[in-house]
Amino acid sequence: MIMILDETKILKVNPDLSGEEDIEKIAYAAEIIKKGGLVAFPTETVYGLGANALDEKAVASIFAAKGREQDNPLIVHVSDSGDINKFAVADGNEKASLLFSQMPAPLTVILPKRDIIPLSVTAGLDSVAMRVPQNTVARKLIELSGLPISAPSANLSGKPSPTKAWHVIADMIGRADVIIDGGDCEVGLESTVISLCYETPRLLRPGGFTHEKLCELLGKVDISDAVLEKLKEGQKAESPGMKYKHYAPDTKVILVKGNGDKVKDFLGKKYSEENCGIICFDEDISERSGRILVMGNRKNEEEYAVKMFDALREVDRIPDIDTVYAVLPETTDGISLAIYNRMLRAAAFNIIEL
Repeated sequence: MIMILDETKILKVNPDLSGEEDIEKIAYAAEIIKKGGLVAFPTETVYGLGANALDEKAVASIFAAKGREQDNPLIVHVSDSGDINKFAVADGNEKASLLFSQMPAPLTVILPKRDIIPLSVTAGLDSVAMRVPQNTVARKLIELSGLPISAPSANLSGKPSPTKAWHVIADMIGRADVIIDGGDCEVGLESTVISLCYETPRLLRPGGFTHEKLCELLGKVDISDAVLEKLKEGQKAESPGMKYKHYAPDTKVILVKGNGDKVKDFLGKKYSEENCGIICFDEDISERSGRILVMGNRKNEEEYAVKMFDALREVDRIPDIDTVYAVLPETTDGISLAIYNRMLRAAAFNIIEL
């Protein structure tokens, strides 16, 4: 049994919890967490599907609801960085303290786990991923539950992550006990994941808290090969989002990389010759139609990040197409590294270099 309620309850709240009944709704959802149920809730990154991280049965319900493989670890959310040391070993770790000082943030830190965290949360690893979300709704839910909440993204496994309430409703009706509709997510990409279980800190999943910012804070930070490459044969996923194919719509995604003129010529030809969809920057194509999803201009890649998962869901709603061509940023600097990471997996590493 995945759910403890007879049907999914949708609770709409103001993002700042300013409404008269908002706290009551969050308190209701917190009681569901305490009883072992599943609650989908907004964060600043994407919507999460949460359960009591200390309850193995509740954690198992997350995997069942998503259709997620058991070898994919979960992130544990707490409402204050001061709580992390209850669940992970951070005593005397200077780099951990520097990262904690930045929280709440779209940032997840991997540390050795304490025994209180079940191995089912960590996919058998002796480390645990810890995060303090910025989102007001998320932190209030954790606070009122009085529990650490383990939560992957609130979507069916392998599908585009949810950044809007309708994405969650489409995937999680009849699977989650409660869906909290707290508006659109601000960052639009899952949190940055950094592991402190190596001699040199290692970036496992890029996000809105960029590699450059991590280096400013900690000094040298390695980037895992798996950020821009497939996991090697037999290599275990240390972080969510490291699988070969992930974030993928039903429509086939082909990535396009090149400079402005080459991209524009390529897309113009594909648009006129094929009944395909296109995900691109404003500068990349002059035509406008329902088959073209514009991600902002090339100087504002943060807008691409915010719109990306919504676009990957929208392509499945475009009639009579079976392929979408998606333009990549020209570099992997800043948040572009995270865009690359997600889109490579959405396309199963299917890329055309012009």
